[in-house]
Amino acid sequence: MKLERTKRVKKLAIWTWSWVATMAIATFGPEFIWDGHPFLTTFAILVNLANGILMILANRDLFNHFDELEKKIHLESMAISLGLAVVVGLTFSILDQQDLIPFKADIGFLVMFIGITYLVSVFINTRRYK
Repeated sequence: MKLERTKRVKKLAIWTWSWVATMAIATFGPEFIWDGHPFLTTFAILVNLANGILMILANRDLFNHFDELEKKIHLESMAISLGLAVVVGLTFSILDQQDLIPFKADIGFLVMFIGITYLVSVFINTRRYK
């Protein structure tokens, strides 16, 4: 059982790093590698999208093999992260629209916020339930 879990975690790690790499290529390739060529840019974005979908499927595969407590911990953590992402993300957007923050409300800030919120929620929920 432990070997199966390790295999699923490795599979998720591979797809996650693959997605990160293709995201970097899709983001920086048009400017630094292929001089904005529309076909290559579109292709890189589609490859990134495909990698993202495969990463999600690997994540789902791992979650489907969690025990009930692990599922509960992660489900609650995802619910908190989603709720905060919507509320904080929209608030952040309004602050930017009204020029109440001195910088552009870039999506990267929201992605980092979601990741940190999820990690903290998993940590808190794990301690709460164990």
